[in-house]
Amino acid sequence: MSEEKFTMQINEYQPLRDIVLQTLRNAILWGELEPGQRLMETQLGEKLGVSRTPIREAIRKLEIEGLIVMVPRKGAQVAPFTKKDIADVLEVRAGLESLAAKLATTRADEQDFLKLKLAITEYEYAVKDKNIEQMIQKDVEFHNIIFKATNNEKLIQLSHNIQEQVLRYRIAYLKKADEGKKVLMEHKAILDALINKDEQLAAKLAIEHIDTQCKSIIKYIDSTPELIKNNKI
Repeated sequence: MSEEKFTMQINEYQPLRDIVLQTLRNAILWGELEPGQRLMETQLGEKLGVSRTPIREAIRKLEIEGLIVMVPRKGAQVAPFTKKDIADVLEVRAGLESLAAKLATTRADEQDFLKLKLAITEYEYAVKDKNIEQMIQKDVEFHNIIFKATNNEKLIQLSHNIQEQVLRYRIAYLKKADEGKKVLMEHKAILDALINKDEQLAAKLAIEHIDTQCKSIIKYIDSTPELIKNNKI
């Protein structure tokens, strides 16, 4: 196992197993634990200063979330990036985003629009500062505001169910040079469609927004054959 940079943030109000789970989840999402990397319970326990029990529990939960896979005779590994996985999860997300945008055109109010404008403004500052973490946070916030504006609890729940898997690809996407500016322009276009209550345009832009991400990530994978060869992606 390579030398990981991630550390565990102790919170006295949170159970140790939850802290370990979130620490490993974040390490996977941000690429500190690489796609295809084997996860050794003993080494992870030594790294985080905990026993194997919370590590084992975290691995089981992350497997359910799709961030870890169990490989015969090899054990737990960080789930690799594959073109099919990316296409599948983003295809689902595109459908959810399209429906959310369509519903939000008639259900969002002025307060929602103000929140969206603020998220866009803060995202723009993050792009200028090249603050990837802030860009991710504001990107997620923008989309969550739209889902919340639909006032459809089932739709909101479905979006949360795939959020962690999508976030992994979203981070990879936004880490690329100049992609932040493209996302910014797409967010502004979606907001304009919502304000103008143009259901068809809002839904169309939402799908195109996700499709752009999908193509960009797959293009990135195709441009790094050495990572595919080494089973890192």
